Amino acid sequence: MEKPVPAETVPESPRRSVAFIGSECYPFVKTGGLGDVMYALPRELVKQNCDVRVILPRYACIRQQYQDKMVYRGEFYMDLGRTGRNYYVGIMEYVCDGVVYDFIDNQEFFSAGNPYISLVDDIPKYCFFSKAALAALNFMNWIPDIIHCHDWQAALVPVYLRTLFHDSPVGRAKTVLTIHNLRFQGIYNIPTIQYWSGLPDEVFNMGALKQGYEDANMLKGGLAYADRITTVSGTYAQEIQTGEYGEQLEEHLRYHSYKLRGIVNGIDYEMWNPKTDAALAVNYDADDVLKRKKENKLALQKELGLEQDEEKLVLGLISRLTNQKGLDLFNAIIPQVMDGNTQIVVLGTGDKQYEDTFRYYENTYHGMFSACIQYDEARAHRIYAGADALLVPSRFEPCGLTQLNAMHYGTLPIVRETGGLKDTVEPYNVYTGSGNGFTFDRYDAGLLLDAINRAKTTYFTERANWDQVVQRDMAKDVSWENSAKQYKNLYLELTQW
Repeated sequence: MEKPVPAETVPESPRRSVAFIGSECYPFVKTGGLGDVMYALPRELVKQNCDVRVILPRYACIRQQYQDKMVYRGEFYMDLGRTGRNYYVGIMEYVCDGVVYDFIDNQEFFSAGNPYISLVDDIPKYCFFSKAALAALNFMNWIPDIIHCHDWQAALVPVYLRTLFHDSPVGRAKTVLTIHNLRFQGIYNIPTIQYWSGLPDEVFNMGALKQGYEDANMLKGGLAYADRITTVSGTYAQEIQTGEYGEQLEEHLRYHSYKLRGIVNGIDYEMWNPKTDAALAVNYDADDVLKRKKENKLALQKELGLEQDEEKLVLGLISRLTNQKGLDLFNAIIPQVMDGNTQIVVLGTGDKQYEDTFRYYENTYHGMFSACIQYDEARAHRIYAGADALLVPSRFEPCGLTQLNAMHYGTLPIVRETGGLKDTVEPYNVYTGSGNGFTFDRYDAGLLLDAINRAKTTYFTERANWDQVVQRDMAKDVSWENSAKQYKNLYLELTQW
């Protein structure tokens, strides 16, 4: 009798240590998608056999419930730039779900109520933070394999690492710099950034920090010195190498394209899950979405003072109210969208012109248009659950999380084909029934209206097809697991031993 062959054991992915350095992280401080990524990706990497620390500024605006749980880890003094002074660096630690959060404490830099104030204040603050984060790793004697930094606020980290910290223990780490939004780069005159950073003269050349005749660009320097550059979708990685999306860095990015990767973001299923979401009127999953979503719609209509009718198409828009988000296109067609069978729900804050315009439409289309000019996370969850479709007509969108949230809640996205929107939303095909949303390509109000009308036609005349797409979207895996695997593979590629 033959002996049974033992099943092959799949080798566990090799362990790597990773320090995340960035300016915000949910739930401590969050102004946008960066805060979500800094929270969700480290937690998922722990499951992928990574040892992860997240290093953040200890802003005064962090809620007291978190401040109270921070544990003092030590302190030291550090010189900074050409100031001729030594600055206090305190390290306060908070541990949650296997992730260690180390907060860099300094009242002089982090006592303001908001993380971002103005470039005049922010340049010194993030020069200090980038240097202090590396010095703190040496101080704690926790030397990571990978340092993963995010956006311009941490972009000097790779530059510091290869210059002032080159011969220190942390100098052996490899660096990854992720661009979440290329529009913000940390540009200021060279003398100011030289004064606060203390970086050697040779980094202030056109191949690194120098931009134009007299400016230094912190993000540009980080891109030059990082071992790998990632951005938050494959399409955006290509787009930012063009004049249209490159924000004056397209040539620099083309030069460094050999180290540029696009990895699309995921969403955190613990935070975004219609089956367990405490904010919803009724919980549901893919099996009972068709019934329960109507109940959430009626509850949303009641909450917002809209006419209660489960047969009306509810269009949601959850966004910062800025030009980037395509709101000029949307504003141009609102009267044509309001046909008596369609309701619109807007949630967000931003430019006064858009806030005022949406309030105007709320008054004009009373009971059919709701303008919630506020930031309300719980209400956002209820809009995802109660709306039928979600608008994301962005001019550019590095990744976009709203369309992923929408799909996971059974709400069909209507998006422009740009950045992460193009990578995550496949246009609905009326002949085959394939696809998971409705799309348009050129930045044009007429094309947005056409996409909305295609969605309406499907909703009102082919409801069975619409319902199939809803269930398919809810079954689609948009979690962080796949994205985290790609990041882990990138770390392993950088640290082959």
